Parts: sequence; structure tokens; C-alpha cells
Amino acid sequence: MPYGFHGRLIDIDLSNEKIRIKELPEDIYQKFLGGRGLGTWILWNELGAKWDEIDPLGEENLLLILTGPLTGYYPGMKICITGKSPQSNGVVGSTISSEVGIELKAAGYDGIIVRGKANTPVYLFIYDDTIEIRDASKLWGLTGTETIKALMRNVYAELRRREGIRGIPKEPAILYIGPAGENKVRTAAVMSKLAHAAGYGGYGAVMGAKNLKAIVVKGTGPLPPVANFERFKELLRVVWERIFKVGTLRYWGTGAGGYTVGAEKSAEPIRNWQEEYHDDKRIGVLNFEFKYWVKDFWGDYGCPVTCMKLSYIKYGKYKGALTDMPDYELQAYLGTNLGIFSAEKIIYLAWLVDEYGLDAINTGNVLAFAAELYQRGILTKEDLDGIELKWGDADAFASLIKLIVERKGIGAILAEGTYRAAIKLSEIKNTDVLQYAVQVKGIAVGAHGIRSKIDYPGPISYAVSVQGGDHTSTAVKELPARSARGELISAFDDSAVVCSFTTFVLGFEERLDFLNTVTGWNITSEKWINEIGLRIIHLQRLLILLGGPDVYWDPRIHDDNPPRFYEPLPSGPAKGEKVDRNEVVELRKKYYQEMGYDEYGIPREEVLDKLGITNYKTALEKIRKRLGV
Repeated sequence: MPYGFHGRLIDIDLSNEKIRIKELPEDIYQKFLGGRGLGTWILWNELGAKWDEIDPLGEENLLLILTGPLTGYYPGMKICITGKSPQSNGVVGSTISSEVGIELKAAGYDGIIVRGKANTPVYLFIYDDTIEIRDASKLWGLTGTETIKALMRNVYAELRRREGIRGIPKEPAILYIGPAGENKVRTAAVMSKLAHAAGYGGYGAVMGAKNLKAIVVKGTGPLPPVANFERFKELLRVVWERIFKVGTLRYWGTGAGGYTVGAEKSAEPIRNWQEEYHDDKRIGVLNFEFKYWVKDFWGDYGCPVTCMKLSYIKYGKYKGALTDMPDYELQAYLGTNLGIFSAEKIIYLAWLVDEYGLDAINTGNVLAFAAELYQRGILTKEDLDGIELKWGDADAFASLIKLIVERKGIGAILAEGTYRAAIKLSEIKNTDVLQYAVQVKGIAVGAHGIRSKIDYPGPISYAVSVQGGDHTSTAVKELPARSARGELISAFDDSAVVCSFTTFVLGFEERLDFLNTVTGWNITSEKWINEIGLRIIHLQRLLILLGGPDVYWDPRIHDDNPPRFYEPLPSGPAKGEKVDRNEVVELRKKYYQEMGYDEYGIPREEVLDKLGITNYKTALEKIRKRLGV
């Protein structure tokens, strides 16, 4: 009997309405864990041979919803969503806080593979051994709140009737998409609850492309047993005790960053990253807490941090807007990066993107990109369907969001995400606008600048990451690359499927101790860093370099920062600081060597062989042929 996992996935073919259970041996879990790692392995095995031909928004793409061996055991609750990304054409392990993870395990499964495309809108219903594809035509077009209410009214009532006198102690867990996902907007997120989002990767668009509106899960069985229960209880107690001693994150979540990242670190995006410093206290956390919070501590199953807060606008123009804190990334990308410093307006825009099912980071990035083009006269009011897209105008940005969601006018171009929009607009306007696109490999960089050298990402953290601009999986802060930091460790969290806001209280050795205690394995830090984690990163690297069919990446060009980061900061204590291009070139060269890539950033054959990766020769031939090396 395996410990910590079931070894079973639900495999659903929407095109043929077929459902089967896929069994996986324990050695696959030992090599890839779950979540991001297991998803990358599945995608490589099933789609790797024709990866560059697979349209991420086509029927052949897979949508994977995966737990990890620590799901349900380690405090906090995440689930990992992945597939071929419509943003990067690679693989992104996009995690989301949701009870779907523990409900799946309680139902007896480690995850879901979704294939094909339904003829009409559907949702998946999973209740222990009952797995059904159900009609969702009445749900299509609904916003987030409307979707949750409709499903709870019908499904929760049904479950309570089924259970009869025993009852259902807790409602089922739901993953869903909003209208943005239905319309295959590349910045669409997979949503949970009111404001949880798996944003990076654009997997809301993949759900929409499959006509899949939602996934509803309820499990009533026990979790798989742990290998060493007494040790497990000891470690669990240690984690809880340490977390309870941490104040700021529990009190304010990441929301305090809306002021501090700009004022203290000069690393917050302002007006499409034209600046990164501000000292505007209107965006201070207390303005959110005392004016708009209606719930101070909001956490998912087993979470002692409860970093999410709930804000609600009770009066005025934006009355009725309900969202989270918002957290730092939303404050930055829907606030300062749009020239907005009003807590009320940020809450309003955060609520709007939640309801439409958009990723705030990538959507905020493309909004600011468009606003700078308007500022510079490249886009006109006529181009923007009559919108005067001025910095700080929340109503103008709200109007543009609606156009993006509906793919109308300029919105149809911006719905493709910042990179693809920049390529298209460069053609239309006969001028290079990529210089204003602050992204890496099709994915917006997180709201943490690198020019001041004070915040956590380093000069090549975004540039060489296999997940592009994803701030949750930065490549390195400093070399050596294969030490216990950077994307190798992010790959662990995303594969064990745990929340980084609860794991930060443990060193990496302690995290491995927790994993081994649950599973009975003996994974050392050396084995993870030099074998398992490296295996996952190399597979992701191969797949993003294969890319296609519409966008391909050349490491000599695209393993780099956005042009803006080479411009000096114009204000603040770090005024004049910028990224040194020569330093980036040298660090990138060293990173390639330490990770086992060749001078072009391509994984070396001897390293792939050592990691046990098979069937890679055709992929390498395609990559080298396209790069001409």
C-alpha cells in the first residue's frame, strides 16, 4: 500500500464522453512526486513527440488537476493545474488554494486528466465513486459569484438528499471559469471560491476551449495512511507552533506590500514599470483594513496562516464589490501599475477580474501596456473604442477589461496577452512596441522588480526560469544554481503541492523530512537538487524550447529581461539603478553550465541520460534545427 497517495487518476475524455481510472506505479511518484512534476511527466509522455504542433487551445491539449503527496497532510491546501500553456507554449505548474485537493484525495484519487472537448458546455461531478459529465449550458456565461451560487443551489442540495439523515458536513469544492475563460482569453484563470485563482499559464482558457465550465468534487473517505504517524504528529506540531509566531503575514497577508515594496524596496510596478518607487500612503494596508475589511482571517482547509482577508465596498459608486485583501500582486498590478493609488478603486478592479475569471497579474500587465501605448500616442482613443485610457482612471480600465473579456475591438488583440498583443500591434502600427512589453516568454513578470537589487529576484531570476515571468518560480537569487533555492525548490513545493506561505517556516531538509515521514521514502536534499528536481526542470526546459505552434523561444534572445529593466530607475532612493546587461550574460552562462545546459541553453544529452529522461532525441533535433545550432 502506498503512503500519502492513491496511485489513481481520473481520466476523462470529453470528446467521447468516456471515463476511466488510470493507475500509476509508486516509482513514478518517487521520480516526480505529484502536481507540477507529475504533470510535466504526463505531458512529456503523451504529447512530447508532437509538442510543437499542439495548439494549447485545441482538443489535443490536456488539462491536468493534480494533488501531491503532501496534499491534506501539510498545513494549508493547494492543488496544481497544468497543461500546455496558452501563454508560454511550455508547462507552468499553476497552484491554487482550494479544497478540491483534499476532496479528491478523500474520494480516492490523486488527480484528474481531462482530454478532448465537449460538444456543449459541461461540468464534472465527482462524488466518491460517482464520476459524471453533466450539462452546464445554463451555467455558461455566468460570472464567478453566479456560478458558485448556481452550483451550490443544485449540487449541494442533491448531495444532502443523497446522504439523508447522515448529512453532508461541508459543501463540495469547486473549480470554475468565468466568461474570460469561456472566450479563451489567454490571461484567463481557473478560479476557486470568490477570489482564489490559478492565474499563471492561462489554464482558464484551456478549460474554456474544452467547454468545461466547472469541476465539483466531494469525497467522504479517509486520506491514504502516512508511513510514520507518530513522527508526523511531531512535525505537524512544529509547523503550527512556528507559524503562530509569525505576525505580519497572518495579520495582513501580502497586502502590506502595496506600500512597502514601493516605498522601502523601490521594486513595485508603477505605470507599466516606468517607475518602481512611491511613498503614497493611500495604498497602505491600514486603509484597506479599517475601511473595507469584513473578514480578517480567511484560510482554506488546515491553514494556520489564514493570510487572505475579505474586503467589501458598502457605499458609493463601487458598492457591492467583494474580493480578497486584495493581496500584494493585485494591489500592484491593478493599482500602482495602472497609476491607481485608491484602495477603493483597487478593490473594485480586483472584484471585476475575479468575477470575469481573469488572472490579475497578466491582465494588469496587458492593461498597463496598452495604457503606455496610449500615453505615447501609439494607441488612440479611436483604437480603444472611445476609451480615454489615462493613468489612474479605474472606470477606463474597467471598460477595457470588458472589451478584453468579450474579445471586442482592441480587446480581441489584448486578449492574446502582452507578448502576442505587442507582436500584432507592432505590425499594425509599423513600430516596435515590444520594448514596452514587460514579460518573459509570454508571461508577465511578477510585481517584484530587479533594478533596485533590494527585492528577492536577481538579475536572471525571470530571464532563465522555465516558467517565464512567474514570480513564484524564479530561477535563482544567486549562484550556484543547484543549491537549495530558486526554481528547484519551487518545483518541490509545486510537486508536493504545498503552499509557500506555510513552508517558509521550515528549512528544505525539514520539508523533505515531512515528505519522507508521510511517504516512507528516503529523498535527500542532494537527491532532490541533483536528480528529481533537476529532472522536472529539464523536462520543462525541453517543452518550452519546443514551444509552438504560434510562438517559439530562442534562448539567445528570450532568456533575457524585458527591455525596461535595463533602463535606470527614475526616482526614489535607488534612482539610477538598473540591470547590467553584461552581468546578465555572464550569470546566464554560469547558470547554463550548472544546470547542465549547453552554451545555447539546451539540455545536454549526457545530463538527460543521467536523469533517466527518454525519447528526447527528436525533441533536441527539432530545437537545434530551429535555432540553427
